[in-house]
Parts: sequence; C-alpha cells; structure tokens
Amino acid sequence: MATATRTTKTFSLETEVLKEIERTKGDASASERVNNLLKAGLEVERVRRLENEACAFFSGDAEDRSSRKAFQSASVKAAFRD
Repeated sequence: MATATRTTKTFSLETEVLKEIERTKGDASASERVNNLLKAGLEVERVRRLENEACAFFSGDAEDRSSRKAFQSASVKAAFRD
C-alpha cells in the first residue's frame, strides 16, 4: 500500500475527544487514529450527499418522471437506429 503524503496542521480538540482517541487508538498512533476517524466521517458525509441527491432526483413529480422515461426511450431507440 502506498504511503500518503502528510502535512502537519494544528487543530484544537476537546479534552474528551482526545481522551477517547487515546482510549481507542490501540497500537496505532493518535495521529493515525484521528486520520482514520476523519476519513470515516468524510465518507459518511459523501454518502449522505449522494443519498440526498438521489432523493431529490427521484422525488420529481409524475410528469417529470414520464418526460424522463420518454427521453430515455428515445435515446435507446436512437442508439440502436444506427
């Protein structure tokens, strides 16, 4: 596995958060634990954004859905016409 490029930044963390990081880090460093937690949190946010986009896309009214279906049908016919 390739090693990631790292940049040193300074952030302020609450004392309770630091205690929890130390308690749960296992054999990894605190820095590695924080990186893993941040990556997991960013992934959760990404999935939520995608879910919200999907809900917005599929929540359109019936007329919009029928228009979309007609467009898809015409696109498929055009693709196979050639």
